[in-house]
Amino acid sequence: MKKQILELSQIRTGFARIKAMALIVLALFSIQLFTTAAGKQDSKFGGVQIGAITYSYRSMPDQSISAILNYLVQSGLSSTELMGGAVEQYAGIPDSKDPQVISKWRASVSMDKFKEIRKMFNAKGVKIDILKLGDSKWSDKEIDYAFNACKTLGARGITMEISEEAGKRMAPFADKHKLFVIFHNHGQPGDPKFSFDKALAFGPKLMLNFDAGHYFGATGLNPCLLIERLHNRIASIHIKDKTGPKASEPNKNQQFGKGETPVNEILQLVQKNKWPITCDIELEYNIPEGSDAVKEVVKCVEYCRAALIQKK
Repeated sequence: MKKQILELSQIRTGFARIKAMALIVLALFSIQLFTTAAGKQDSKFGGVQIGAITYSYRSMPDQSISAILNYLVQSGLSSTELMGGAVEQYAGIPDSKDPQVISKWRASVSMDKFKEIRKMFNAKGVKIDILKLGDSKWSDKEIDYAFNACKTLGARGITMEISEEAGKRMAPFADKHKLFVIFHNHGQPGDPKFSFDKALAFGPKLMLNFDAGHYFGATGLNPCLLIERLHNRIASIHIKDKTGPKASEPNKNQQFGKGETPVNEILQLVQKNKWPITCDIELEYNIPEGSDAVKEVVKCVEYCRAALIQKK
């Protein structure tokens, strides 16, 4: 009898050990799942989504789409304005200088490769927010292609240079595809005849990719005043630091915090008003010796984060 009791006790002990080990494994598995879910990079700071236009990495040696994705990941970013060059290269655009050859390809190319790109970015936790692809001078079929690529990649719109002509041409396509055309400015605001409002007036799906640095460098005016006035027509802001037009070195790109553009004020204005405006870093200043574009974008991300995460 004692032997049977001992054996039964040993069996119970064995089951208890197995149960305990199972609980430990389950706990570790749960922790791993939590870490995987929570460990995805998130560059939304204080309610403001910080991203980068991939033009920022133009000096890096590898310009393939997979390399660009890795640069974004290394920079700690979860959102991007994706330049179309690497996208089209991955999709197999012909190596030709004949515009008719390129136009024909765009009008007929499958969206399969674009689906692959979206999966690649999703797997790394990077949202393709905007696609920089298209031109108002393209044929109708090419413009449709740009919107189809945009939709396939999961972006909310395509971006191109601002002009009244572009606004008139692109508004019907934006309505047709139910996506945004997001106009980018360079130094045009320095011309007294220039008007953001006139370009936007052609349709409700025309928005701004407002380059605050170029605006300040060309006008010397505080970008916050324009952002406040047109915030409901601004999809994204390019964040950079520049000197103003009256500086000893006018309209010059500077490392974040060393120029005269009110970068912190811009970010905090978006944050305060909870506007759904993406703020994308555009690295244009000269990269210091011994550094590279990824390292500099990391510095820019940290600068933006510090502006938005106030210590109490």
